[in-house]
Amino acid sequence: MRECFEVRDTDAGGRIGELTVPRADVTVETPALLPVINPNLDTIAPRRLATEFGAEILITNSYIIHETEDVRERALEDGLHELLEFPGAIMTDSGSFQLSEYGDIDVTTEEILEFQREIGSDIATPVDIPTPPDVDRERAEAELETTQERLELAETVETGDMLVSAPVQGSTYPDLREAAGRHADSTSLDVFPVGAVVPLMNDYRYDDMIDVVAAAKRGLGADAPVHLFGAGHPMMFALAAAMGCDLFDSAAYALYARDDRYLTVRGTRHLDDLDYLPCSCPVCTEHSPDDLRALPDDERESELGAHNLHVTFEEIRRIKQAIRAGNLLELVEQRARAHPTMLDGYRTLLDHAAQLERSDPVSKGSFFYTSAESARRPEVLRHHRRLERLAVPDSLLVTEGSSPRGDEYDDSWRVEPPFGPFPRSLSKSYPLTAEVPDRTDREALEAAADGVARLAAANPDADITLGHRGWPTGVLGRLPANVAVIDLSDTQT
Repeated sequence: MRECFEVRDTDAGGRIGELTVPRADVTVETPALLPVINPNLDTIAPRRLATEFGAEILITNSYIIHETEDVRERALEDGLHELLEFPGAIMTDSGSFQLSEYGDIDVTTEEILEFQREIGSDIATPVDIPTPPDVDRERAEAELETTQERLELAETVETGDMLVSAPVQGSTYPDLREAAGRHADSTSLDVFPVGAVVPLMNDYRYDDMIDVVAAAKRGLGADAPVHLFGAGHPMMFALAAAMGCDLFDSAAYALYARDDRYLTVRGTRHLDDLDYLPCSCPVCTEHSPDDLRALPDDERESELGAHNLHVTFEEIRRIKQAIRAGNLLELVEQRARAHPTMLDGYRTLLDHAAQLERSDPVSKGSFFYTSAESARRPEVLRHHRRLERLAVPDSLLVTEGSSPRGDEYDDSWRVEPPFGPFPRSLSKSYPLTAEVPDRTDREALEAAADGVARLAAANPDADITLGHRGWPTGVLGRLPANVAVIDLSDTQT
């Protein structure tokens, strides 16, 4: 087990954890946001990040510090915490972003790790190769091999009590990402960023982003804290958290403010397009859109940056509460309606329901069926798997109606979309207490039919009859031929 990270609560793939950062002598609760600080710019002062926004950790670029002479000398003389005036944990990137942008940097893994230790970084990063999406496999394999060699080299560098990250690369090849995660997990390194996903998010390819994270998670152990590099927009934090990401770094609050863009959890609006400010943060309660537009450029940038941070930190807190309450996927469903590509991302997340089910609690408060996608949630999958373990009598009626009188059947179970059949004695057990709309959609009925089919497949010698209320022919067609069917629509049963 990694001593630096402990999981406290889980929901789907999301978790509330504690990341112990010994060099800073702090423990960061995850999911956590790491605001990105450019040491040469100061949209929001780092101390203000801690005192006003509650930031426990931030990230800055050690390569920029290394290459900027006056900043480098101050960092070496006074230390990174003094330079930035930040009391929490500080993570540093290595220059890999500059490598991906400009093709070359003039430091080695050993040099940049030693420099990060010298300036007082709490979590350092080696120089990995951030392979972009959609490159040919030969390039992805070669660059991954280089990254893995550098991770192994990073293990040999004397870093003291500074944590060191192990980036997981592999482009958009799930098998390479999984292998990369497995290799990174086998090292003695501490934090595991999923790298080179910014191009996917910039192109709204949230489905591909989820596949990349899911593959990395399959290779990583359950005790591995996962950092999604460059995940800047709060709209997608819940989705990424549900797939198992624990740390998010964001420069979006500052970059968007510089361009007069206003963040919301449903997307981004340009300040010129706003007649009202749909937020109750201090910036929005003290200003109107006209007020903000009238400010000098630097003041407007600062105020918009502060609003963007308030929205972003608020979403992190909302995600934590959803994990604690056991309704994270319901929050993801809400966010998925913000943009069609977010919905693609959520549907892709549910493609990995079997993976999520392994960490999803077996009991929670309540299950709310809020969209057709709810029929594919891990709880439904788990119930279908459990059907194979239930004792079934020789003759069984599974019905939407009440239990029949007489002895025509040995027993009568309930059938409820989207879960399907279950003994009546389990009616008060999670998730079978689900709140489901009266107007049941086809996806819920199909999931229920699949549950009946799974029960029949596990008990081929039992006589099973389904009593339904007007299920469509296409739904009933999912049942095996040996399941008898009774339409209860015209009866009082």
